[in-house]
Amino acid sequence: MSNKHKQITIVQVAREAGVSSQTVSRVINNRQEITPETRHHVQDVIKRLGYQPNVIARSLSQRRSHTLGIVTSGLEYYGPSHILVGVEQGANQEGLSILLNLLHQPENEDIGPIVNSLVSRQVEGIIWAVPEISNNRVWFQDALPQLPIPVIFLSTQPSKELHVVEIDNRKGGYLATQHLLERGYRRIGLIAGPLNWWAASERRRGWQDALNAAGLPSNEVQVIEGNWSAESGERALHELLQKCPDVQAVFASNDQMALGLMRAARSLGIEIPKDLAVVGFDDTPESAFYCPPLTTVRQDLYKLGQVAVQTFLQLRDAEQKGGSTTSHQTVWLQPQLIVREST
Repeated sequence: MSNKHKQITIVQVAREAGVSSQTVSRVINNRQEITPETRHHVQDVIKRLGYQPNVIARSLSQRRSHTLGIVTSGLEYYGPSHILVGVEQGANQEGLSILLNLLHQPENEDIGPIVNSLVSRQVEGIIWAVPEISNNRVWFQDALPQLPIPVIFLSTQPSKELHVVEIDNRKGGYLATQHLLERGYRRIGLIAGPLNWWAASERRRGWQDALNAAGLPSNEVQVIEGNWSAESGERALHELLQKCPDVQAVFASNDQMALGLMRAARSLGIEIPKDLAVVGFDDTPESAFYCPPLTTVRQDLYKLGQVAVQTFLQLRDAEQKGGSTTSHQTVWLQPQLIVREST
């Protein structure tokens, strides 16, 4: 049999690299307790010999599947789709596979079958990236302590019972509104996302916090509820002007609704920002090319997904070392105001 058909072993890699098999294993598993020079040298030998780790054997020997479950929904929206990319990138960097489940009705409270299916398929942890909507977390209240693997929640109200990684949406709403106040605007309207979504209600609270801190009212007549779509933003501006005709500026809770708002303004002969200032939320790539370019709040969704993976790894490693995983934590990622011509 020719050499190219033989299975290269970890022992052969170690002998060729002049290191121990344990060192090669550490390189393969991306462990940190070796020097960068040794890591690069071993990686070069692995590449030259064409060594392919036996993933199945490695999983059996370590009693690990090297698989991370992720449950998400609403991939038609900017946020969930970009979080998923961040999770995939973070998992890939750590040598993990992902097992994806899409929840087509995110408000659904009966999610036990999905979780049980993932557990039965031996995932090592779950990233629950379904937005918190109404009571769609209620199943976890009783079930979570019984689950044999960690669950990391995104887009969720933090609590002492949950591991949460989240953008500070309330801070983002505050930054947007505070910016408009600093520009001299006093009658500031809000186009909110669906307010049974926790993230949308948090952005509204940030808007309210900034107005209250400035001694200004935050009345219901200043708020129109949208559904994240550009169409709802277009409709919302017409409604807002009927309820609050003297509005000077608007915080739209995502860039898509801001886009619809700007289209409605053009149709009404309202010039932005001369007649009406606008701030969005997300900093989608297209927002810099709106007419005019949109001032918005940037949230790093790729990083959110990657930090969720790192949180899982910390929990897994703590358990492997005999530590406790019951100490729940919340990791807050901070938004950033991006100022452009719409204000």
